[in-house]
Amino acid sequence: MRLFSTLLFLSILAACNSSKILDKPIIFDQERKDLTLQYLSQRYGLEQEEPLITPKMVVVHWTAIPTLEKSFQAFYNTKLPNWRPEIVSASAVNVSSHFLVDTDGTIYRLMPENFMARHVIGLNHCAIGIENVGPDDNNELSPAQLEANTWLLRYLKEKYNVSYLIGHYEYTHFTEHELWLEKDDNYRTEKTDPGVPFMMHLREATRDLNWLPVPAKPVAADTTMISPH
Repeated sequence: MRLFSTLLFLSILAACNSSKILDKPIIFDQERKDLTLQYLSQRYGLEQEEPLITPKMVVVHWTAIPTLEKSFQAFYNTKLPNWRPEIVSASAVNVSSHFLVDTDGTIYRLMPENFMARHVIGLNHCAIGIENVGPDDNNELSPAQLEANTWLLRYLKEKYNVSYLIGHYEYTHFTEHELWLEKDDNYRTEKTDPGVPFMMHLREATRDLNWLPVPAKPVAADTTMISPH
């Protein structure tokens, strides 16, 4: 296992030199800006003139959609689509993420890195989101996505000095942390993305970045299924 991890780490480092970020912007018009500012105010109590965040963590996801274009279209529009009525009560602003990684490892930037994206309950104000297309039929993301995520984490760590790396399934560990701002104690969901094995490999590949440990999950944390983001 240790030998495999070492070889994997070395191969990822070699691949980093050829990785690039391509811009593929979603709509972020005045309406989306206003809805994002409203989200920050109503859900977090943050009154701001611009939808800016101070990145403290990176949250890794998968889209649960098999193709790049369908994943992209899910985030593209300003408002939630008609098939997402279950989360409109929290906000009309569409879910999104800062980056989208295709199965071949191509990295797309969907929006400004320092704007708020709606991708994780309670932590959007401080979290950069990485969405990965997939998973595949085996419920796994690809080796190319692992390489791309590793490169992207190094880029973000150097640029913003983010402290935490978490999988989406770990977000409820922060419900008693100082970074947690969600006002509604019933607004939670139980998530599995991007899979425990993927996060294990990702943490091994970026161990030298010295991420802060993820807090232990509070025993009384409410994980009622309400919203995927």
